Amino acid sequence: MTTGAGSLGDRKARAGPGSRIGWRDDRWVVPDDPIIPFIEGDGTGPDIWRAAVRVFDAAVTTVSNGTRRVVWREVLAGEKAFKGTGNWLPDQTLDVIRDCRVAIKGPLTTPVGGGHRSLNVALRQILDLYACIRPVRYFEGVPAPVKQPGKLDVVIFRENIEDVYAGIEYKAESPEAAAVIAFLKDRFGARIRPGSAIGIKPMSKFGSQRLVAKAIEYAIKTKRSSVTLVHKGNIMKFTEGGFRDWGYEIAKARFGDQSITEADAGNVKRETGKVIIKDRIADAMFQQLVLRPDEYSVVAAPNLNGDYLSDACAAQVGGLGLAPGGNVGDGYAVFEATHGTAPKYAGQDKVNPGSVILSGAQMFEEIGWSDVAVAIVRGLERAIGTKRVTYDLARQMPGATEVSTSSFADVIIEHLA
Repeated sequence: MTTGAGSLGDRKARAGPGSRIGWRDDRWVVPDDPIIPFIEGDGTGPDIWRAAVRVFDAAVTTVSNGTRRVVWREVLAGEKAFKGTGNWLPDQTLDVIRDCRVAIKGPLTTPVGGGHRSLNVALRQILDLYACIRPVRYFEGVPAPVKQPGKLDVVIFRENIEDVYAGIEYKAESPEAAAVIAFLKDRFGARIRPGSAIGIKPMSKFGSQRLVAKAIEYAIKTKRSSVTLVHKGNIMKFTEGGFRDWGYEIAKARFGDQSITEADAGNVKRETGKVIIKDRIADAMFQQLVLRPDEYSVVAAPNLNGDYLSDACAAQVGGLGLAPGGNVGDGYAVFEATHGTAPKYAGQDKVNPGSVILSGAQMFEEIGWSDVAVAIVRGLERAIGTKRVTYDLARQMPGATEVSTSSFADVIIEHLA
């Protein structure tokens, strides 16, 4: 990743106050005053965004001595967009994100009965944000259901575009489902009960390999020991099995001098200095992450497996309230809270802003402002250590003092330096 003002060719022109982030030679070109669009989010979104943005601005100012700043630009999606424009995801929002390249968002409501099936999925597919990257680690003092939550420190790379999330499915007894069933029966002799709903699970070599390649690149860059391909290839041999085989193939072809398979590593393991590539069946992996989590570092998985695993891992270290997430493509990225909108707490200044705050730290790390990311994480760790925390943590932490969303942000800011 590269920081610096970049050339006029990279940024083209200033968009009012602030400068655009560029993308050149597969690297971010980041000015000292980047424009970053944000979507407040629905439900508790405005509460947590107000808290999070104060932490972000304080961290940037603190580590740069005021020489850097973010120019935040609000764009609309979800309920706020629908009320104002009649559209859940306006074209203007997509245009701004494309123009500025990197954005951050709070939780969004999934429309019921119309509109996009999921605004989050729509953003990922429209912008081709093919890698959902979710780091999961433990913060000392956070209540957790397992005995040694600190052993889990994993970064999950979830394929974001294909698999069942492609949205190719047909309602039971619909003409479309009937036509697909008839075709499969007549052409291939498939045995399908009449009246079944039908879904299609597309998984490509291209989509699988670019996801696995990004996971391996991350492991090499961050000096993590292994990348584990998680799949259900013992049953779905050509889709999930394909993911596994294509993953090993790209590892050998592109990273052969920096990686080694688990079978080839043998007993040498980490002493090779190479990233170990291994694979696990999905159901066995759930057990492994509970019983032997310290054996796994980076995980690459198809869409549905990655969805399950990321939430299951977050549960081991205290839940989604402190789980960040980023959707990253080639030259575009949208970072997000991984939890829901919690509408019953909207406007109460009550909920934990940690997910958006950590997603912001992940965003700053992605664009090369690692010093800002480190400061944010340090501030959050120290804030939790004071036991002045939001209700979700306070109710499980003996001796804790419950504070509001905004007050928790104050505590984090106090501990940034």
